Amino acid sequence: MKFESPVAVMRYALDLAKRGVGFVEPNPAVGAVVVNHELELLGEGWHRNFGGPHAEVHALAMAGEKARGATIYTTLEPCAHFGKTPPCADALIAAGITHVETAVIDPAPHVSGKGIERLKEAGLTVNVGLEQAAARELLAPFVSFQCAGKPWVHAKWAMTLDGKISSKTGHSQWISGEASRRRVHELRGRMDAIIVGMGTVLADDPRLTVRLPDDWTGPCRTPARVVVDSRLSLSPHSQLVQTARQTPTIVATVSPESIGLGERESDWEARRTRLEASGCQVWALECGPNDTGLSHHPCLDSLLRKMAAEGWSHVLVEGGARLLGSFFDQDLIDEVHTYVAPKIVGGAAASSPVAGKGKVTISDLDEFPTGRFVASDRDIYFHGIRQSAIDRLPWLP
Repeated sequence: MKFESPVAVMRYALDLAKRGVGFVEPNPAVGAVVVNHELELLGEGWHRNFGGPHAEVHALAMAGEKARGATIYTTLEPCAHFGKTPPCADALIAAGITHVETAVIDPAPHVSGKGIERLKEAGLTVNVGLEQAAARELLAPFVSFQCAGKPWVHAKWAMTLDGKISSKTGHSQWISGEASRRRVHELRGRMDAIIVGMGTVLADDPRLTVRLPDDWTGPCRTPARVVVDSRLSLSPHSQLVQTARQTPTIVATVSPESIGLGERESDWEARRTRLEASGCQVWALECGPNDTGLSHHPCLDSLLRKMAAEGWSHVLVEGGARLLGSFFDQDLIDEVHTYVAPKIVGGAAASSPVAGKGKVTISDLDEFPTGRFVASDRDIYFHGIRQSAIDRLPWLP
């Protein structure tokens, strides 16, 4: 294979990197391509699984002796530290690579330009920034987890053509078709946790599990189920509690002292003991604002930081409308997955997907510059990343 331009080589490396999404987290998804002066492909690779060899190692192994005097394109700065694997910068030097094109400097404190510095000290030339915007979009979840201390937050909902997620009675099964529902399970299989509010639990009594066909070869994690439950009222008869010993189930609530329960604190402790005896974990968090300005709901920012402390880098908010509204109002949603079905519900009392305060003017709205619509059988699937979610991360120049 011969590439038309350096940009084409880096785009190919980015496509390779995407193959690792869902398998490598909380590590970054990285691709690498080795080429000669004529831009002919000598070796390629991507980070395939957490703890496994990095992309550069795979690409160098394929190139073999042809790597001497060649150029490598990497979507992220090669590392210069010993982690689960040896430093990639040293491997490039030993292989005889003479030039490195990298899209992004790794802002993680344990790297942060050290790889580039090591390469330059050894006499290699290094250029940074080719296809930087696309690489930042791909690497944003890793940077959020490593540098901002938060998981990357996905939001998902299915709605009708008139923008409703249920009828006026709350009935919602099923708005989307089978193809879309399969996509949702594929998405869940990439997540560390799925978050819902009590309204969703009461309306649907969901299991929130990953159900994929036996021949599925993509990511298939078992995400924890997290219920945001300010009153600690999750029923012991719900499917979530009944299956808590098979699938991790967490109830995110507020501590009794933070809302002044007084003599009712013993009731709260009894409910907590009952849930924990059923296999659930109870996280008592500080209070945070909600869409009415009250403070009797768990702080969502604290919830996300606790999730990151658990090692969770990707979480999915599945609803309902009040919970999604609170996440959007607090600027905590990074990526959206929306399924639009060719159906009409109608009715002013039927629910829309996102409640909360909302934006004041159209000019305040977020952009999804690389978002796209694709067909999902008879539905339409939209997937996009908020540009503001990428821009606020601590990238290095």
